[in-house]
Amino acid sequence: GFIDRFLVTAEAYFIPSVIIFNKIDIYDNRTKALSEEIRRIYENAGYECLHISAKEGINIDKVKTLLSNKISLLSGHSGVGKSELINKLIPGLNLKTGDISQYHSKGKHTTTFAEMFPLPGGGFIIDTPGIKEFGMVNFQKEEVSLFFPEMKKLSINCQFNNCTHEHEPKCAVKEGVEKGLISPVRYQNYLNIINGREMEIEDWELD
Repeated sequence: GFIDRFLVTAEAYFIPSVIIFNKIDIYDNRTKALSEEIRRIYENAGYECLHISAKEGINIDKVKTLLSNKISLLSGHSGVGKSELINKLIPGLNLKTGDISQYHSKGKHTTTFAEMFPLPGGGFIIDTPGIKEFGMVNFQKEEVSLFFPEMKKLSINCQFNNCTHEHEPKCAVKEGVEKGLISPVRYQNYLNIINGREMEIEDWELD
């Protein structure tokens, strides 16, 4: 999935990441349950997660604290509210925003190129166009698990130091999945990445 491909790339370049769930003011019960399940998965993996509403101003102060005196980049699919969030962080900026297309049920592109803006409290934020796909290049199959923090911790106990955690015996990562230490969703996304497959967020199922 997009999130894990992005996080793997960020980990490879030592870039800290925070996962933001926007538009919580319009979540229905199913979306709330799904967002909580995703939050649990990624917090267990070591990532900070934050639920916000740029439109209603919910938890915007927490976002400001996260971004203070840093150079930060917002990335995500079209229609998730990146430009709307930046407008909330920088009063008077008035970036063009777009809603979800009723015809395609997809986000409509309103940002067409990356642009950096100074933040009132110090630091800069980069607005980026909505991303449909996120490709990964120059990664070796054997190293991808090193960029899944929860897998990296367990992989030192694998029988083979070049274990791909796919079919090898005495694999500590596979044991971690069986014991509930690693999310099956994250593990499946890992397999999708090393085998060149995609898994969209719509395919995720709640227990």
